[in-house]
Amino acid sequence: MKQYLNLLQEVLESGETRGDRTGTGTISKFGMQARYDLREGFPLVTTKKVFFKAIVHEILWFISGDTNIKYLVDNGVNIWNEWPYANYQKSTAYQGETLEEFINKIRTDETFALRYGDLGPVYGKQWRNFNGIDQFSKLLTQLKANPNSRRHIVSAWNPVEVEDMLLPPCHSLFQLYVSEEGYLDLQLYQRSGDLFLGIPFNIASYALLLELIARECNLKPRYFVHTIGDAHIYLNHLDQVKLQLTREPKKLSKLVINNKPIFDIKYEDISLEEYTSWPGIKGKVAV
Repeated sequence: MKQYLNLLQEVLESGETRGDRTGTGTISKFGMQARYDLREGFPLVTTKKVFFKAIVHEILWFISGDTNIKYLVDNGVNIWNEWPYANYQKSTAYQGETLEEFINKIRTDETFALRYGDLGPVYGKQWRNFNGIDQFSKLLTQLKANPNSRRHIVSAWNPVEVEDMLLPPCHSLFQLYVSEEGYLDLQLYQRSGDLFLGIPFNIASYALLLELIARECNLKPRYFVHTIGDAHIYLNHLDQVKLQLTREPKKLSKLVINNKPIFDIKYEDISLEEYTSWPGIKGKVAV
């Protein structure tokens, strides 16, 4: 995973200091790219421990078309909690609950979760119902029927609904490519990338997506190409990033997936073997 460390180093060395929506401030560089070869192993960052369980549940949540955090909360995944909580704090129903109290209500109160746990028409909605089009199902059909097409694209960026999303899509569009040798490549365009907290998740998430799609279409997963628009390090993550850059990457892990149709795959069907990493490094998410 030297590719990931190279992104961090390049932004630190040649990025510019900028203000941002969250008020935290960043060091930012525009237009970066890294390529990960899945034949060398699964690209889960090893220079800090990454929560693989969250990655699996999130990608299955996207594929299902769900946009409510209750599924994630019920499965112990809390990576999306801050945005609906911030939205709840603006409502007349807010009674000073802490984030932990809010999440407990999501977990235990179905009516409350339905009302306040939804993120708006984010990724799952756009993948499965983009103005009436099930992009994801159509993608699978096209890959099988017309692999040489240059139109294997799924977009999460929907201008019609983007204002209704609590967080407009950061990983906004992905495209697939089938080689003559039967390899499948996936390129993600990510408009904005938090290099310390978000990008390690995004790399593994779309590598997992590539693996799942390749299996469904009887192809061999090869390259995940990650293109980032605004690649940034938040100013309150600088110490964490510098620590991570002192660590030598470890051997990549192996992904194991049960042989099932993609829409039938559950969390229990996906496992990671031989993952070893340095200890985790904490950092506050900017909302």
